[in-house]
Amino acid sequence: MRTDVVGRNVDITEAIRQYCEQKAEKLPRYFDGVQMITFNISHPDHHHQAEFDVELVVDVVKHADFIAHGKDRDLYAAVDLAIAKASRQITEYKDKLRDNRH
Repeated sequence: MRTDVVGRNVDITEAIRQYCEQKAEKLPRYFDGVQMITFNISHPDHHHQAEFDVELVVDVVKHADFIAHGKDRDLYAAVDLAIAKASRQITEYKDKLRDNRH
Protein backbone atom coordinates (compact mmCIF):
# COMPACT_ATOMS: atom_id res chain seq x y z
CA MET A 1 0.00 0.00 0.00
CA ARG A 2 1.28 3.40 -0.97
CA THR A 3 0.76 6.52 1.15
CA ASP A 4 1.30 10.02 -0.24
CA VAL A 5 1.26 13.23 1.79
CA VAL A 6 0.83 16.39 -0.31
CA GLY A 7 0.94 19.90 1.11
CA ARG A 8 -0.61 22.99 -0.41
CA ASN A 9 0.67 26.16 1.31
CA VAL A 10 2.03 23.84 4.02
CA ASP A 11 5.55 22.50 4.44
CA ILE A 12 5.28 18.77 5.06
CA THR A 13 7.79 17.90 7.75
CA GLU A 14 8.99 14.40 8.52
CA ALA A 15 6.90 14.39 11.72
CA ILE A 16 3.71 15.20 9.79
CA ARG A 17 4.53 12.55 7.17
CA GLN A 18 5.17 9.90 9.84
CA TYR A 19 1.97 10.80 11.71
CA CYS A 20 -0.11 10.50 8.53
CA GLU A 21 1.51 7.19 7.56
CA GLN A 22 1.02 5.83 11.08
CA LYS A 23 -2.69 6.70 11.00
CA ALA A 24 -3.08 5.37 7.44
CA GLU A 25 -1.78 1.95 8.50
CA LYS A 26 -5.06 1.39 10.35
CA LEU A 27 -7.27 1.60 7.25
CA PRO A 28 -6.31 -1.75 5.63
CA ARG A 29 -7.45 -3.46 8.84
CA TYR A 30 -11.02 -2.53 7.93
CA PHE A 31 -10.82 -3.60 4.27
CA ASP A 32 -8.13 -5.59 2.47
CA GLY A 33 -8.69 -3.92 -0.90
CA VAL A 34 -7.00 -0.62 -0.01
CA GLN A 35 -4.41 0.17 -2.69
CA MET A 36 -3.35 3.76 -2.12
CA ILE A 37 -3.95 6.54 0.39
CA THR A 38 -3.38 10.23 -0.37
CA PHE A 39 -3.44 13.06 2.17
CA ASN A 40 -3.96 16.53 0.66
CA ILE A 41 -3.21 19.08 3.37
CA SER A 42 -3.95 22.74 2.72
CA HIS A 43 -3.85 25.91 4.78
CA PRO A 44 -4.81 29.38 3.54
CA ASP A 45 -1.79 31.69 3.67
CA HIS A 46 -3.66 34.92 4.18
CA HIS A 47 -5.47 33.89 7.37
CA HIS A 48 -3.36 33.61 10.49
CA GLN A 49 -5.95 31.66 12.52
CA ALA A 50 -7.41 29.70 9.62
CA GLU A 51 -8.14 26.01 9.85
CA PHE A 52 -6.15 23.24 8.23
CA ASP A 53 -8.10 21.31 5.62
CA VAL A 54 -7.17 17.65 5.22
CA GLU A 55 -8.60 15.71 2.31
CA LEU A 56 -8.06 11.97 2.51
CA VAL A 57 -8.46 9.95 -0.69
CA VAL A 58 -8.54 6.16 -0.29
CA ASP A 59 -8.24 4.12 -3.49
CA VAL A 60 -9.79 0.66 -3.16
CA VAL A 61 -10.25 -2.27 -5.51
CA LYS A 62 -13.44 -2.34 -7.63
CA HIS A 63 -14.96 0.81 -6.16
CA ALA A 64 -14.74 4.55 -6.61
CA ASP A 65 -12.32 6.37 -4.33
CA PHE A 66 -13.45 7.15 -0.79
CA ILE A 67 -12.95 10.82 0.05
CA ALA A 68 -13.02 12.19 3.60
CA HIS A 69 -12.42 15.75 4.83
CA GLY A 70 -11.29 17.03 8.18
CA LYS A 71 -11.00 20.68 9.28
CA ASP A 72 -9.46 21.95 12.48
CA ARG A 73 -7.05 24.59 13.73
CA ASP A 74 -4.71 21.79 14.80
CA LEU A 75 -3.27 19.82 11.87
CA TYR A 76 -3.10 16.55 13.79
CA ALA A 77 -6.73 16.84 14.90
CA ALA A 78 -7.77 17.45 11.28
CA VAL A 79 -5.90 14.30 10.22
CA ASP A 80 -7.66 12.34 12.98
CA LEU A 81 -11.07 13.61 11.81
CA ALA A 82 -10.37 12.60 8.22
CA ILE A 83 -9.15 9.14 9.28
CA ALA A 84 -12.28 8.60 11.39
CA LYS A 85 -14.56 9.54 8.50
CA ALA A 86 -12.66 7.35 6.03
CA SER A 87 -12.71 4.36 8.37
CA ARG A 88 -16.48 4.75 8.78
CA GLN A 89 -16.96 4.87 5.00
CA ILE A 90 -14.82 1.79 4.47
CA THR A 91 -16.51 -0.26 7.19
CA GLU A 92 -19.97 0.64 5.87
CA TYR A 93 -18.86 -0.43 2.38
CA LYS A 94 -17.50 -3.72 3.73
CA ASP A 95 -20.73 -4.35 5.66
CA LYS A 96 -22.72 -3.66 2.51
CA LEU A 97 -20.62 -6.18 0.57
CA ARG A 98 -21.02 -8.76 3.31
CA ASP A 99 -24.82 -8.28 3.46
CA ASN A 100 -25.20 -8.62 -0.30
CA ARG A 101 -23.35 -11.93 -0.36
CA HIS A 102 -25.59 -13.65 2.19
